[in-house]
Amino acid sequence: MRSLHSHLVPVLGIIRENRRAYLLLNLLAYGLVLAGMAAGALFPGLNASSLADMDSNGSTALASSLMATPLLFALVIFAINVGTVVVASISLPSLIVPFAGIAIFAVRALTIGTSLAPVDPTVRTTLVPHSLTLLLEVQAYVLVMLGAFVLGRAWLRPASVGAERRRDGYQRGLRTLGVLLLPALVLLVIGALYEAFSLAYLVPLMLGR
Repeated sequence: MRSLHSHLVPVLGIIRENRRAYLLLNLLAYGLVLAGMAAGALFPGLNASSLADMDSNGSTALASSLMATPLLFALVIFAINVGTVVVASISLPSLIVPFAGIAIFAVRALTIGTSLAPVDPTVRTTLVPHSLTLLLEVQAYVLVMLGAFVLGRAWLRPASVGAERRRDGYQRGLRTLGVLLLPALVLLVIGALYEAFSLAYLVPLMLGR
């Protein structure tokens, strides 16, 4: 408990110090996912295109093959979320260009929403338990984006983190990103476990399969 508390205190402190940015990033992330879902529902072709992309890159086949082994499925979900979103979409771009990861995730959030559009009764039923997965995963991405925001601001305006040189600002911003990565990874672990077991057991039960 003491260790958990020691990790939570700096995270909550960062959120309090950047409350406005944190709230705006939440609005951006969840809002764009919902906008993507609405667009996919209004224009089914967008949803069909997203699903076709998942079929072509092997995501659908991989998920189907792992459904019988939820723990392995959860591990794969976690690895994909960390590799493609946390690292490739948000963190790495932000290390090179200030705030770049936030812009890249914004596009990805629309795509996520489009692929989850409630276009038929099966998807609508699946979204009931999957909404918790979405809540956890997007919140993890918000924390990483907050780290990317602090990094970019510290890089461009070192005084915002009490530094004089851009290099020092960059280093302090990088430490903030590192602090926020830990709770983000914890949320992604929980989300992956819940998603895997809900898709393997809960959703089939709800669909009567």
